[in-house]
Amino acid sequence: MTNKAISNHGLKHVYKSSIAPWVLPIVLLVVWQVSVSTGAMQLIASPYEVLTTAITYTVSGEIFEHIGVSFFRAAVGFLIGGGLGFILGVLNGMSNSSERYTDTTIQMFRNIPILAMIPLVIIWFGVGETAKIFLVTAGVMFPVYINTFHGIRSVDRGLLEMSRIYGISKWHLFTKVILPGAMPSILVGVRYALGVMWVTLIVAETIAATSGIGYMSMNAREFMQIDVIILAILLYSVLGKIADTLAKLLEKRLLNWHPTYQNLRNS
Repeated sequence: MTNKAISNHGLKHVYKSSIAPWVLPIVLLVVWQVSVSTGAMQLIASPYEVLTTAITYTVSGEIFEHIGVSFFRAAVGFLIGGGLGFILGVLNGMSNSSERYTDTTIQMFRNIPILAMIPLVIIWFGVGETAKIFLVTAGVMFPVYINTFHGIRSVDRGLLEMSRIYGISKWHLFTKVILPGAMPSILVGVRYALGVMWVTLIVAETIAATSGIGYMSMNAREFMQIDVIILAILLYSVLGKIADTLAKLLEKRLLNWHPTYQNLRNS
């Protein structure tokens, strides 16, 4: 392969991995700005106005306070809900008896809308941080549970039988065979749960909050500050993208051995 071909291949790889994902967002921003400037879109702030507001909030430090509070609520809720979902998924995936006694109840709770729980959550926990973290926990737990359960039940039965024939201990069977085999499904659940986490947090931060991105948006609504409302929406989307990127990095690290993942990465 010539140096020119190598150079072209490198440029193509850089475009595909670094530039291509941002082409559509940039086009949408340009269309948005032009539409507002020409009056085609009304009752909405332009990207320039939102950027100016973001700079103002950044300089004052207010934006970091709201992001920090929201991140804390999301992280604690995700750790608790994700941990519970993983544990329950492992128990029910490994034990038919556990599934028989608990899965039906879990599925019933899973189908309760988060919005329907808000009045009861307020009665139970008031309007403090506990209520908000509880809602995030409830939203996150079920995607992790379902995908962990499915991943464990989908592990190749032949590998399990072979491991038992060779006398592998139950702990090594779980850590070396079952968990790695279920990991692709578990990580799908984690990525899905991260999206649910931010959606649930938006709902949670409407409960008499005094800080957080949701509070910033609700407070701006009272004064018709459309630029602040859009800024809050964009903050949620950016934080969601960062969380998804971290999940993809974790996926890259944990599934580097997986043939399907290697083919996708090299394509």
